[in-house]
Amino acid sequence: MSEFDIVGSEAILEGRATDAYFERTETTLRNAGRNPRVVAEVTADQFPSGDFELLAGVEDAAHLLAGRAVDADAVPEGRLFDGGPVMRIEGRYLEFARLETSLLGFLSHASGIATAALETRTAAPDSTVLSFGARHVHPSIAAVVERSALLAGLDGFSHVAAGDILGREASGTMPHALVICFGRGRQEEAWRAFDEAVPEGVPRIALCDTYSDEKDEVVRAVEALGDRLDGVRLDTTSSRRGDFRHIVREVRWELDARGYDGVDIFVSGGLGPDDLRRLRDVVDGFGVGGYISNADPIDFALDIVEVEGEPTAKRGKLSGVKEVYRTPGGGHHVGLRDRPAPADADPLFEPLVRDGEIVAEFDLDAATERAAEDAALTGFGRVD
Repeated sequence: MSEFDIVGSEAILEGRATDAYFERTETTLRNAGRNPRVVAEVTADQFPSGDFELLAGVEDAAHLLAGRAVDADAVPEGRLFDGGPVMRIEGRYLEFARLETSLLGFLSHASGIATAALETRTAAPDSTVLSFGARHVHPSIAAVVERSALLAGLDGFSHVAAGDILGREASGTMPHALVICFGRGRQEEAWRAFDEAVPEGVPRIALCDTYSDEKDEVVRAVEALGDRLDGVRLDTTSSRRGDFRHIVREVRWELDARGYDGVDIFVSGGLGPDDLRRLRDVVDGFGVGGYISNADPIDFALDIVEVEGEPTAKRGKLSGVKEVYRTPGGGHHVGLRDRPAPADADPLFEPLVRDGEIVAEFDLDAATERAAEDAALTGFGRVD
């Protein structure tokens, strides 16, 4: 019995992390002596609509399929998609039937988070943007949040254990709780204590809105730490914020007036892409939380589209094995696999698993580069 309500890796790999009706389906098919060879596709929308989304979670999906007698192809992580399948699986149905629930969960949740993160990245392309939202999700998926954020091009994240898993160091300096522990009117003691205690490699960024006006606390911070101060962070709750852009401009003015033009200004607290676009010319960096971590999952479904070589599909879905392409102008094209591709278009599917062996290579940095290139090509996040 686990201390926490967490479904472990063993249950996922065994196929216990499934919906009950897949167990009933297995029982029925085995009893009937039926186990057809099928092709199944993972799809959100059938046709392109112009709304691109960022694919993530493919590595976890590959490990789920490993060791099963199936072949699988997938759009690589970090590519944008707009309709049509992002993954297809070929094999005897009972080889993967009970894996559907976990497979869709891996792809749906990570892709939703990655898409939201890419929206923030493209909203402030020249700013530092960090993922601060792990506190809004179950701790068991914190690494999913942070990896998806990195895949979308964010510069860092806050969760320590996620960093252990991803091999990256978490970012962050101080919360309001640290300042409060020193008491009202003693903010300088908190900032100096932080400076004395943490390693030299940690940026000296003072949180400057705990008790008094942001401008007041910023001035006090630079007087307390002087040239050791790297930056200030404003995390004022929206209910007390007023005109945040004007506040930031006042803070910048006071810093520059005192010769601290090299001190950066970071902001956080309930921010989304619109906020980043509005502030990006006066702010050096952002911490974005709930907009990323609370993103709606992509509504993927897995559907059989071919049985024993014959096209088939349920109502509302498209039968036949499909291919997806990136066209030269950044468009997304969906077509049947056995039909000619559009002129000069690049197929997006790549081999993922062959007879249960993972054949794809996964590189987070390469996926991040793909996301940036695809975002530029497709115009993702562009606001006219």
